Amino acid sequence: MRNSETRTTKTGPDDAGLFQLFNETRLDERKSCAFAFSIRMEALALHILQKEMNGVEAAELLRREVARYEAESRGDWH
Repeated sequence: MRNSETRTTKTGPDDAGLFQLFNETRLDERKSCAFAFSIRMEALALHILQKEMNGVEAAELLRREVARYEAESRGDWH
């Protein structure tokens, strides 16, 4: 669930307000992605600890996670 925020932006001949809005939106998206990534990493760490995985098993789990993120970056939404 995302919170939405209404903003008023002045646009003019150079559209500086619009560019500012784009930059703020991009920064918000980066923050959201970083937060989601941190939650996922915490979940993986907990899973590794609960399953008492050894180093090889944990590395394989991380490799599968990397493959998941790579697929997502290509637009393959599973």
